[in-house]
Amino acid sequence: MQLTRRSFLKLTGAAAATATLAGVGLNKASASAAEPLRIKHTKEYPTTCTFCGVGCGVICSVRDGLVVNAEGDPGHPINEGTLCSKGSSLFNISYMFEEKGKPVPNPKRLTKPLYRAPGASSYEEKEWDDVLEMIAQRVKDTRDRTLVETVDVGGQQVTVNRTEAISWLGSAFCTDEENYLFHKMARGMGVINIDHCARL
Repeated sequence: MQLTRRSFLKLTGAAAATATLAGVGLNKASASAAEPLRIKHTKEYPTTCTFCGVGCGVICSVRDGLVVNAEGDPGHPINEGTLCSKGSSLFNISYMFEEKGKPVPNPKRLTKPLYRAPGASSYEEKEWDDVLEMIAQRVKDTRDRTLVETVDVGGQQVTVNRTEAISWLGSAFCTDEENYLFHKMARGMGVINIDHCARL
């Protein structure tokens, strides 16, 4: 059988329709035997996708305090119900489904900071308070050691109060408002090497 583009599209469409119908339980002998939908008896909460600065709308379905589904918000003006591949995997950041279809915490998700000491070959778990204190102390020590207060411009000393030893990379997981505050904080510390990971 020669597979043309038209026959390939027909075959792909039929396979997608079959998979969709099987996924909602229509592959059973009777409709009454179909499995209940995953979002049955859930409360929906509209939120914003955390992956980048676009701000797509997401609807999270919650049952008994557990997120059981995340999907695009069709009433949102930015994405109109669609999600990119990263946004579609929001649910799997925290949860995954076991063999019986029950959501369980994702065992690959990191829940504690990991620290590798200089020269060590493995990571060790640390408490958040300890790690945040360590980061703050290292940032302060680096800033104090490398702060340039003035530079000579045409024979005059100009106050700059900057450090070139620290760089700041914005996060696409943060909202625009959070990144604005981070930017203000970095500028307040005298950081001049500021960039962002999103290229939108």
